[in-house]
Amino acid sequence: MVGSTKRLGTRYGRTIRVKLEKIEKKQKSFYTCPSCSKKAVKRIAVGIWQCRKCNTKIAGKAYEV
Repeated sequence: MVGSTKRLGTRYGRTIRVKLEKIEKKQKSFYTCPSCSKKAVKRIAVGIWQCRKCNTKIAGKAYEV
């Protein structure tokens, strides 16, 4: 139990916390922008991604582009 799932403590069981950690790590990381090719795309909301360099908004998957 490392990273963002520390906030849960011992609740919900280890398996659930490990799965949640994988999902949160995917959704909070930066992705490569298809227009400017910089690694600066960040998730704004479910399925909405925005590049911080060229300000392009992209519709994609829920947890990753």
